[in-house]
Amino acid sequence: MTPRTLTCLVDEVEDLTPDVFRVQLEGRPEAVAHAPGQYLELRLDDETWVPFSIANAHGGDGVIELHIQHWPERENSARMRDLVQVASRLTLRLPGGDCVLDPDSTRPLLLIAAGTGFAQMKAIAEAALAHHPGRQIDLWWAARERRQLYLERLPMEWAEAYPGFRFHPVTELAPEEPWAGERVVGHRGRIDQALAYGLDDVSGQDVYLSGSPGMVYACVDVLASLGITASRTFSDVFAYAPRDPLVPVTGSLIKEGRG
Repeated sequence: MTPRTLTCLVDEVEDLTPDVFRVQLEGRPEAVAHAPGQYLELRLDDETWVPFSIANAHGGDGVIELHIQHWPERENSARMRDLVQVASRLTLRLPGGDCVLDPDSTRPLLLIAAGTGFAQMKAIAEAALAHHPGRQIDLWWAARERRQLYLERLPMEWAEAYPGFRFHPVTELAPEEPWAGERVVGHRGRIDQALAYGLDDVSGQDVYLSGSPGMVYACVDVLASLGITASRTFSDVFAYAPRDPLVPVTGSLIKEGRG
């Protein structure tokens, strides 16, 4: 799709946590069309455009959902928060990005996200489940502590409703209450460590990753030891922070003490 610039109505702004808020925009359905996994850019001023993953699959209703992390100490973040709170319309440019759900693949999905990287994985999961409700999908979502999994209830609902869907919350701090739910498996530690101890073979899966370059490449290095297929591995990081090779020939997995 060719990127286009348009103005959308601000329909709703909702605080999900003290640090993350959700914005719902409305525009002409044909103008906001996008593939699952793509992003848009919001205009702060004539020279400043800020990218955000589109958090919903295109449903033909003109709705765009964004999950925005608020960093009070960062100027652009504070300006964006103020703009969203007072503006009735926002100017945006979309779609962008090639990390999109392959509509022709039926391979199991391994979705890996940190923080608001969940937004991109949410759109991909929604589209995959709508097209093939029985598809095997494993979503790994990492945060420092449980409260930062700002829409935890949603993947838990997917896990309960779809027999092929499994949710793997990963937190560095132990949650006050243990994880419970149908096909919900909690993990503690860094996301790359959790993948190393929780997975065995990913050679048959399509892998999507969303997070910082350091997080994404740490996970890729672990998955390289588990049979990851470079041509079936997708992340926006590969475009804006490339390395050579993207997927190493040998991985960095260490399973000492693993039973």
